[in-house]
Amino acid sequence: MILDGKAVAARLRAEMKQQVEQLKAQGITPGLAILLVGEDHASQVYIRNKRRACEELGIHSELHSLPEQTTQEELLEQVEALNRREDIHGILVQLPLPKQIDEMAVIRAVDPNKDVDAFHTVNVGRIMLGDYDFLPCTPAGILELIHESGISIQGKECVVVGRSNIVGKPMAMLLLHEHGTVTVCHSRTPNLAEITRRADILVVAMGKAKAITRDMVKPGAVVIDVGMNRDENGKLCGDVDFAGVLQIAGAITPVPGGVGPMTVTMLMRNTITAASRCCSQ
Repeated sequence: MILDGKAVAARLRAEMKQQVEQLKAQGITPGLAILLVGEDHASQVYIRNKRRACEELGIHSELHSLPEQTTQEELLEQVEALNRREDIHGILVQLPLPKQIDEMAVIRAVDPNKDVDAFHTVNVGRIMLGDYDFLPCTPAGILELIHESGISIQGKECVVVGRSNIVGKPMAMLLLHEHGTVTVCHSRTPNLAEITRRADILVVAMGKAKAITRDMVKPGAVVIDVGMNRDENGKLCGDVDFAGVLQIAGAITPVPGGVGPMTVTMLMRNTITAASRCCSQ
């Protein structure tokens, strides 16, 4: 089974569009502000995708683009100004930031109620407890894709390769919340292949092209590829050798068209959730 992120995202966005229309009928237009420092090409591509999704759903979006030499103090002033605006429900600081800026200080400055990336320590703690309003967008999108596969996580052997704060750690926690038995691997894990071959559900977020090969995957496993790399021919590819693993996996995400569209869609969901909370307060 190919887990088609584009198709799942399209279905979810149709539902979200109706939610936005309902909010607008109550006088609330969901608003997302994106802060970009510098001119990183990859960041600009991601932002275009996010703003296009906002436009599709009727969410107001605005880009605050700052020069590369922006100081931490100047960026924090921008964040605080957006925190105060009632028409902005979600704030997204596009990472990475230039080296003169402390990423964690900026993330902590975002109002947790507007933290649609779910990176603030308050939201991270709430995810740990299983009592949250927002989930990090990529792990949330992965969870939706696993559910779409029709496979229950409960009691399954789950292996997450990668321990980043953005994907690996929260992904492990979400799988635990659904009663999976979770192992987290990383660059210093010995005998990686022995561990990945145990996985009923394998989530790979290594940042290394085609690192997971067919011999590292259990027959029938659900394989989720978070990677976005270029192969030797300059073609987009994931962290999983798709052609080889496709022959043995029970379900697998393609790259592109798997996790990527789901990540942007979950950002839209978080923004709508943040705006909906204004209605209920």
